[in-house]
Amino acid sequence: MEWFGRAKLQFTTAPKSVSLRDKQGNATSLLQVCRDTVPSCQLNPLLFNGHLQTIWTATAEHGPPVHYKRRVFEADHAQFKGHFAVDFVTEPSADSDESLPPRTTYFSKEELANMGSSDSQPMLVVLHGLTGGSHEVYLRHAIKALVDEGKWEICVVNSRGCAGSKITTGLFYNARATWDTRTMVKWLRKTYPNRPLFGLGFSLGANILTNYIAEEGVDCQFKAAVVVSSPWNLEAGNKALKSTWFGHEIYLKTLGTSLRTLVENNKAEIEKYSDLSYSDLSKVNYLYEFDRAYQCPTWGYPTEDAYYRDASSVDSLLAVRIPLLALNAVDDPIAVNIGLPYNEATKNPYAVLCTTSLGGHLGWFELFGGRWHGKPVWAIQHPLRASVVTNELSETDTKASTVGYSTAISTSEYAPLRRKLNVKLH
Repeated sequence: MEWFGRAKLQFTTAPKSVSLRDKQGNATSLLQVCRDTVPSCQLNPLLFNGHLQTIWTATAEHGPPVHYKRRVFEADHAQFKGHFAVDFVTEPSADSDESLPPRTTYFSKEELANMGSSDSQPMLVVLHGLTGGSHEVYLRHAIKALVDEGKWEICVVNSRGCAGSKITTGLFYNARATWDTRTMVKWLRKTYPNRPLFGLGFSLGANILTNYIAEEGVDCQFKAAVVVSSPWNLEAGNKALKSTWFGHEIYLKTLGTSLRTLVENNKAEIEKYSDLSYSDLSKVNYLYEFDRAYQCPTWGYPTEDAYYRDASSVDSLLAVRIPLLALNAVDDPIAVNIGLPYNEATKNPYAVLCTTSLGGHLGWFELFGGRWHGKPVWAIQHPLRASVVTNELSETDTKASTVGYSTAISTSEYAPLRRKLNVKLH
């Protein structure tokens, strides 16, 4: 416990952080921007450890109101066909749809036909956590200041089967499910060609977003991104949670129950579109049991540990080639400290890992109900939006697939994106 909830901040990056220059020509660095914009972290002293901060999230049902309209997209990936829902932030409306989360309705046919613009408003693409959606309280806390500012366009990519959406091919998503984000970014670039794009991910969505950014490399269409409470090393997190009664019976069981509910909500689709045993899936109690029963047979992994190793974003951080701020709490009981990419962050000047000594998983509750993580998300967007990277890229940076690490005396090279799951990205 820090003194009355005052959390310590630590920034980890490469010895020479990537150089940035603002519109006035002033030179700075990504590390300096992060230090200047990430505010001090004063949390509720009554929630004095990661367990209390994390568990309190489940009691915080209310949050700032954000209104959405939904558009359903069809993935353009040959292997992973199917539909997914994207919720766009809109002005408050009296319209509602009982099948969707609160304050969410569908675009009308006329509105869908008229989507598109040549404006240069910044566009934020958000990815939520496991089984979540655009309605999540932690997500709305993070984007509300940007919504109120009125200068940002924001959309949330809902994972398949989440937030009232239905799967259409028997496929949900996994921690490497970057294809729907890729489809969405391509559509945004075509429909709003002048908008600078930014990324924001939470928990599992942060892991997916980091994987996507790494896969795109220097071709990534995002100008910058923030990832919050990413689990980074999924195998380390799973083993850490299984090693304690609290981790196993509270966190893994709660996450497993959420996934079982997702399965129940898509029972008809699973039975229609897949060969999976719904009976087996309905008996899932823990997160790793779901991954064993669903992720392994669906994606071809022999064990859940093989899936965790392959889908983790810890190595992907090495291949990120846009400014990226990662926010994690050291006392997070889910995205555990031993899995955080401290060493990897020291090898990549494009990434800054900011850790707080308190905060839990997607917690960071302040004394009077606020959430600290929304403050750096809001504050850092402005200097990053106005800055351009001035570092010259080396030859190995020209494509993500060729990004490698070696030494002067080595005859071999380590490629962080040499994935074991054979998936064509495009």
